[in-house]
Amino acid sequence: MTALLVASRNPKKLAELRRVLDDAGLTALTLRSLADVPPFPEAPETGASFEQNALAKARDGFTATGLATVADDSGLAVAALGGMPGVLSARWCGRHGDDAANTALLLAQLHDVPDDRRDAAFVSACALVWGPAAAQQTVVRGEWAGRIARAPRGDGGFGYDPVFVPAGGTRTAAELTPAQKDAASHRGRALALLVPALRALR
Repeated sequence: MTALLVASRNPKKLAELRRVLDDAGLTALTLRSLADVPPFPEAPETGASFEQNALAKARDGFTATGLATVADDSGLAVAALGGMPGVLSARWCGRHGDDAANTALLLAQLHDVPDDRRDAAFVSACALVWGPAAAQQTVVRGEWAGRIARAPRGDGGFGYDPVFVPAGGTRTAAELTPAQKDAASHRGRALALLVPALRALR
């Protein structure tokens, strides 16, 4: 069994990656989270892009543990807000990881924006770092187009899922089943692009 460090403490992200790996037949990869390894200094997410932040997190994890490391940086880009919250999505309200407050602030900022101008996209950059001296690196990007609803709906997912309605649909991301979300989501698309590199770890 080959161990793969996922540079996250979010169990839902681990579960999502596990489903993608299983669907690709990569059942021999054992996932470990940051909660499963000794603590190490984690650099702040100061990159100007999702790709920069994901790669920095993957490098930190690999350097600290020696394990092949995959890291994701993702967020929501809203057209009416000039692409924001973007890389600030997780701390849009000023506190990191407060999903309810982040979503409430976003909806308040879009209160007067008409339905035909509420376009948005979820973006995910996934980075994989492995090999001697972190010499091998792969970074991929997935996007999921949609629009922002006027109120949260659904109990699934996390983050902005309850207010994100994928293009061509009527249900929010939080109203989709895990399989439906995996098949279409930004992270699912990015992780699928990462599969060829993950196969090389076996």
